[in-house]
Amino acid sequence: MKLNDAIFGLVLLALGAAVLFGVQGYPKIPGQPVGPALFPGLIATGLCVCGVLLVVRGWRDRASEPWLVWEDWVHSPRHGVALAVLLGSVVFYIVAADWLGFLPSAVLILLALFRVLKVSQGRAVLVAVIAALLIHFAFYKLLRVPLPWGLLAPIAW
Repeated sequence: MKLNDAIFGLVLLALGAAVLFGVQGYPKIPGQPVGPALFPGLIATGLCVCGVLLVVRGWRDRASEPWLVWEDWVHSPRHGVALAVLLGSVVFYIVAADWLGFLPSAVLILLALFRVLKVSQGRAVLVAVIAALLIHFAFYKLLRVPLPWGLLAPIAW
């Protein structure tokens, strides 16, 4: 599906404006010329500029391009199933991660995604386990993100 650039431009503009509005409440650091709002504000300003450029381009091209074009993959059952598995994976993680834990949830999600993408069973299991462990290590140990242990809480390291 291809949407006109003006639609994405409006989304970027709204997102940038919301961030700019949100960072106004960030506290100032006494004696410092920059505060915690500087970098989010710069990124939000960039989003707003890009959004305006996309709106202008989309508005200019509206005569030659339709607002919405369905791509060929939308009519493919295989790709429809892959999209459903992807969206179902997100819902599954939201519902099951606290009880099941990050590692088992990530392995199951990756397995489902690999299988729908026609990856062989052995390779899918191997890559899913290794990828889940690497992602867990990166977020839990290096970035100190508190990932849920769930069923694995008794053996948490």
